[in-house]
Amino acid sequence: MYTRTIVQLVESPLHRGFLGEGHVAAAVINATDFFQTDPFILLMDDRLDLAGGPPVGGPHPHAGFETVTLVLKGDDQGWVTGSLELMTAGKGIVHSETITANSSLRILQLWLVLAPEKRWIQPTWQQLLPSVVPTIKTAQLDIRVYSGNSNGASSPLRNNTPLIMVDVIMQKIALFTQILPAAYNALVYVIEGHILIGETSIGAGQAGWLSIPARKGDSEIIVTTEGQEARIILYAAEPHHVPVVNHGPFIGDSPEDIARLYKEYQEGRLPHLNDLPESSKIIYR
Repeated sequence: MYTRTIVQLVESPLHRGFLGEGHVAAAVINATDFFQTDPFILLMDDRLDLAGGPPVGGPHPHAGFETVTLVLKGDDQGWVTGSLELMTAGKGIVHSETITANSSLRILQLWLVLAPEKRWIQPTWQQLLPSVVPTIKTAQLDIRVYSGNSNGASSPLRNNTPLIMVDVIMQKIALFTQILPAAYNALVYVIEGHILIGETSIGAGQAGWLSIPARKGDSEIIVTTEGQEARIILYAAEPHHVPVVNHGPFIGDSPEDIARLYKEYQEGRLPHLNDLPESSKIIYR
């Protein structure tokens, strides 16, 4: 079996976030080279420490992709530590990510592009609460499977774009192996500590992009630690190999798509997440 290696190491410095004072963020994927990151177009590591004031984060639209939001550190205002939300924006939706005063949060949000044949599907929303996240615990590892499969455990999440997303806490001397289709694009983002993939050392705040074999079938990723505890998030998904147009909150196949979406939003024709039928909202408890 082909063992993947690191082909690119990316370090994303923290910068002041769009919410201003108390918000810093790192753009792990920044939408500048979709040919290389397909089907991932954006990955933000947002850290908020809000001392007070009015709630922030009002309603805004999305279309043409999915947001995958993992709460690394939550609060008592609805952001549950260890929970995950998958919002399929599809043909267009408005939602609110309201953050109240006195919040201390760390959130990872991935933008996952939908395939052309699914670009304009009906919007849906799924939430995976921490109590039902499939978990594997050994003396070396604590593995939480948020999407796809890992080491015999499978997430109940329903995927439009096949996605493997695994949160792994590793002890000081540990080895983690993940099998994934050879065609998948994949990266490992280090939350804490240091790891080794092959001969490449990756530290906290760094993302390692993995090689893609020129073959079909399966491949493997082998991650080790050497004397230091670590926490990683693995993202792996099937690329679409189709160019997209990305502008603001929308992704389309053409500039005309983007213009149409802005018009629909300005005219109030995009539904709000709260108004979706209950059949389009799933909470895994």
